[in-house]
Amino acid sequence: MLDLGKIRDEIDVTDDEIVRLFQHRMALTAEVAQYKIETGKAVFDAERERQKLEKLTGEGTNAFNTKGIQELFQQIMSISRKRQYQLLTENGGEEMTDYTQVDHLPTHGRRVVFQGVEGAYSFGAMKEFFDDTITSFHVDTWKEAMEAITKGEADYAVLPIENSTAGIVSDIYDLLVEYPHYIVGEQELPVEHVLMALPGAKVEDIRTVISHPQALAQCRRFLDSNENWKTEERLNTAAAAKEVSESGDLTMAAVGSPYAAEHFGLQILKEGIFDARGNTTRFVIISGQKRFVKDAQKISVCMELPHQSGSLYNALAHFIYNDLNMTKIESRPISQRKWEYRFFVDFEGNLSDPAVKNALRGLQAESAKFRIFGNY
Repeated sequence: MLDLGKIRDEIDVTDDEIVRLFQHRMALTAEVAQYKIETGKAVFDAERERQKLEKLTGEGTNAFNTKGIQELFQQIMSISRKRQYQLLTENGGEEMTDYTQVDHLPTHGRRVVFQGVEGAYSFGAMKEFFDDTITSFHVDTWKEAMEAITKGEADYAVLPIENSTAGIVSDIYDLLVEYPHYIVGEQELPVEHVLMALPGAKVEDIRTVISHPQALAQCRRFLDSNENWKTEERLNTAAAAKEVSESGDLTMAAVGSPYAAEHFGLQILKEGIFDARGNTTRFVIISGQKRFVKDAQKISVCMELPHQSGSLYNALAHFIYNDLNMTKIESRPISQRKWEYRFFVDFEGNLSDPAVKNALRGLQAESAKFRIFGNY
């Protein structure tokens, strides 16, 4: 019978030898890095790695070992590259970005565009993020907001990118890819529908409630609890609030945001009428300038990876190796390229952090396409 204790002793000796050899290999990696620093040679050499893996896997004694050798050395090579990126950063390698660090985002007196109308939630997000010195205007579509920055008509745009209940606004991700604009800030805004009416109106006076059909559906439990009320649909919540403000009818109310009530001079009859509490929309502040404030702690990037096994795994390993906390990953199909995807990642960090620089070097070198959307 086999002696398990002796087998484990041999494994321990073998593992110690593997550790010794690994550390020797990493010392050689440092020498390779120094050579590449002095010569300007790229860290990632895909063809060299392909040839090396082909040779090593050819030494496998069976199919299982061959696959294991491939996986093992892919990881060793990946770790080696990460160490080289680290040494490149420590030796003052070329900066990965041309973003400008600022103490504060310049917002005083700037022009801001938002999609929708005054009183909508985008309007509310703008009011929360910016001070009263700005001048603002609205457009009908998100694309028009991006165009306003391109044409120099606006300094910033306020766009919804994610809702805690409904998920991402995928069109915004596509527009970020299409336009050379950058995320410089974000604003979370709770979706807090209220019942609003003309000043002097009372809840018992109301007979008709108007709003966007989605807003009415989101407050259905509250609305159904008032049997005498009739509901009617309108184009959007702000338009409903405007209609009530101009109606002179004390029996008419609207469902919408507190910002709409304030903007149109309406009285809030009832707060917290939303069925699902805690619903929040996250808005991003878009600029045509590559800026980030010195205390920014979130970075958004986009990457297109080689269409091959392990490419996403290897990309995500850069966050793990550099102890960076990834907070979100989303994918979107690439137009005209069947079954291929872009990946959008948010992670914690600042562009001035060495660990962030290391990760960005690796991601850029090993992605087919890579772009930093912003640090905010």
